[in-house]
Amino acid sequence: MIRKGSRIEPYLWPLGHKYGILDVMRTTVDIPDPTYRQLKARAALRGCSVKELILRGVEAELSDQIREKSRGKVTLPLIKSKRPGRLRLSNKTIHEILFP
Repeated sequence: MIRKGSRIEPYLWPLGHKYGILDVMRTTVDIPDPTYRQLKARAALRGCSVKELILRGVEAELSDQIREKSRGKVTLPLIKSKRPGRLRLSNKTIHEILFP
């Protein structure tokens, strides 16, 4: 390691914090009082802490983004017609198209 004086240069630090490698990141979020009251009440109803409820929400949001990216693109029209603009389908025809 390259040292200047007795201090290690920041770009040479291992990934972590000055107190060592941490598993969590602390952050501050400003939540309006009415929203926080609702959040606290919801956490109490679910029998968990506000921290746990917020973490679940963040994880759910992140997993939704992953699911959205993994979805394939759909090309329209889904069912092609000989006469575009008008297509009359019965339940039987729809069933035959969906379940060949």
